[in-house]
Amino acid sequence: MNFNLTFIPKRSEKPRNKGVTMMMDKGLGLRETEHFIEASGHLTDIVKFGFGTSYVTKNLEEKIAMYKSAGIRPYFGGTLFEAFYARGKFNEYKKVIDKFKLDLVEVSDGSIIIPHDEKCQLIHELSKDMTVMSEVGSKDSGILISPAKWVRNMKGELDAGSWKVIAEGREAGNVGVFRPNGTAHTMLINRIIASVKPEDILWEAPQKNQQVWFIKLFGAEVNLGNIAPNDMIPLECLRLGLRGDTFFDFLPKSYADRLKQVNDEEDEIDGDDN
Repeated sequence: MNFNLTFIPKRSEKPRNKGVTMMMDKGLGLRETEHFIEASGHLTDIVKFGFGTSYVTKNLEEKIAMYKSAGIRPYFGGTLFEAFYARGKFNEYKKVIDKFKLDLVEVSDGSIIIPHDEKCQLIHELSKDMTVMSEVGSKDSGILISPAKWVRNMKGELDAGSWKVIAEGREAGNVGVFRPNGTAHTMLINRIIASVKPEDILWEAPQKNQQVWFIKLFGAEVNLGNIAPNDMIPLECLRLGLRGDTFFDFLPKSYADRLKQVNDEEDEIDGDDN
């Protein structure tokens, strides 16, 4: 950091197992990728080439090499896996992963239905040679999954070899663990974390209010994903209590209470003046 401040929460060093941040690359050009790495590479753990963008992205091998050289692990979005799998091309998908020398892979069934035992077998097979993240939840807002099934699927996929289970939220943050208006499904999330360790979950949280909600619930070291390139530094400031939304969360209670009391008193004075 550029200077010292007290009461800043400690962040794990890269490569880390908690406090992971996943940026969603939906088609950055090479120069944009270079600029992103210069500005935010030190804050970025993994980069997902969103949905099927890797199929049409120019200079893909160069982009992958750039991310790797910056200590960032890139991978293809789960929708691409599903596109291969729906066509009976699982072995061809593995060859694509090998061709691009990726060590991180996502297994999901948000757009198609894969029997869960079969999905766990795929995770187990892939985990022999690479790190697997699996996604739980549907991209279809009309498909409702019970909390018990969320828990069962997450636990089963972790047991099968997933490094992290991704809680579906989409790039818009309006399905899965979120309601259509973007607010969190509090009861569902509480049921999940009662049985699954929070550090084993990466929450897709593209909206600032969602990021704030998870940081307030789990602290600075929560795993968050589907973050836009320009939101990486703002997110890190949220994690460290350097934005108004989380400003008081990491100060000692005596400091926070005193400052809030001063703010309340000032608000009362301003109200009287009006």
